[in-house]
Amino acid sequence: MAGPTQDFWQQRFVSGQIPWDRGEAHPQLLSWLEQGEITAGLDLVVPGCGRGHELLLLAKAGIRARGLDYSPAAVAMARTQLASAGGCDFAQVEEADVLAWQPRSAIDAVYEQTCLCALHPDQWLRYADQLHAWIKPGGRLFALLMQARRDSAGQGIVEGPPYHCDIQAVRALFPAERWTWPAPPYPAHVHAQGWTELAVVLTRR
Repeated sequence: MAGPTQDFWQQRFVSGQIPWDRGEAHPQLLSWLEQGEITAGLDLVVPGCGRGHELLLLAKAGIRARGLDYSPAAVAMARTQLASAGGCDFAQVEEADVLAWQPRSAIDAVYEQTCLCALHPDQWLRYADQLHAWIKPGGRLFALLMQARRDSAGQGIVEGPPYHCDIQAVRALFPAERWTWPAPPYPAHVHAQGWTELAVVLTRR
């Protein structure tokens, strides 16, 4: 399998080498909540949930969210954080491979922040098909697309994680036949590591 293994992610969380982790929920998620884009009553999944900062914010807002992560250490950290903050009534965490996991029934929304850019691009098409299968028609994909282009890309080298989520590549993964795209430009968030994330909300057709 191309890209990082389960052991790779496990070691990163065990050792604390997780520079993408802000230590709190992403500000764009807070904006979507404040704007009423994400509301109570939604059945929402957070693939690659990590330490669970977003799950905690969603739980505090009364939104039932399920976090998925490949790393047992990340799952344990997320569960501990939710338990200590009393967020277990609204949020759950599962150890799962997002390329194989399936919900019991179609869901309302997915919050995609660090999962796509953590997967090797060879796996992107399969992941995109998974998201399309998970989300019900009319449901939405709240996506933060990592902009982490490296100079080596000019020589055709695929480098990551995080892998650069080129907007044209992402449009090919989530084509207009399957998803409704908003018009650009898209809000951009600068990460402390020097990366940028584009915030895009897609609606499943």
